[in-house]
Amino acid sequence: MFLANAGIPVVGIDRNRDHLRELATSARSLAKLVTPVRCDLETGRGIPVRPESCGAILVFRFLFRPLAEAITEALMPGGLLLYETFAMAHRETGRGPRRKEFYLEPDELPGLFPELDVISHREGPDAGTPPDITAQLLARKPD
Repeated sequence: MFLANAGIPVVGIDRNRDHLRELATSARSLAKLVTPVRCDLETGRGIPVRPESCGAILVFRFLFRPLAEAITEALMPGGLLLYETFAMAHRETGRGPRRKEFYLEPDELPGLFPELDVISHREGPDAGTPPDITAQLLARKPD
């Protein structure tokens, strides 16, 4: 919503119909700028966007390692990737995903995107209450 409020077109992808409905309701006044798309990104079919068509991709609280290459391909040259998801240390909190494969090992996130230039990478507690232990990456696709 932050990007759409700034006048930037946004495609919101989720497999959960309720989440997309909530997005559409929140974006009602920005209808032409926000496009909800229902898609299960864990099918192996990639991302429902054209190659090199995204100026930025933002991923939060989602990890499906086989999608990393498709994310890179979807970014246009100079495009930015902002990625944040749970680090393995978060598992000890008892909150978050149940399955171990949905957590990142230490320093794993930058390695999932070897073709991108890392601008920043950090791992540790976020500012939430209670804090989540996440890995965060900001990276840019070379021109």
